Amino acid sequence: MDRPRPFPAPTPLTEPYWTACRRGELVLQRCSGCARFVHFPEPSCPFCGGAELTYEPVSGRGRVHTFSVVHRAFLPGFAPPYVVAWIDLPEGARVFGDVVGCPPEEVRIGMPVRVAFDELDGFGPIPHWRPAA
Repeated sequence: MDRPRPFPAPTPLTEPYWTACRRGELVLQRCSGCARFVHFPEPSCPFCGGAELTYEPVSGRGRVHTFSVVHRAFLPGFAPPYVVAWIDLPEGARVFGDVVGCPPEEVRIGMPVRVAFDELDGFGPIPHWRPAA
């Protein structure tokens, strides 16, 4: 029997992100000092050191910046092959996630994608990236 995928472990720092996912909304931290988006959540801005980071909604549209096809299972619940990618958003942010909804061999750098929230049984919605129609 396959073991289930592990759950994310929300913390006070990441809870606003997961709350937004439950609403079907993608939010990222944005630094009030330099106005840059930060992903993954951080306690301070990795660009300028600013301490005031608020969560703001982003479009959920993007393009694949780079990707890897994983052919070996490192965690339970991830059936290879699967794609992990850095996605460039039009807001200037770069986010990390998996690309689903197409065979791995069809993923390309520059491919337009859109965020989609799929239910992780026992946890709630988590974001994935799907080819944009």
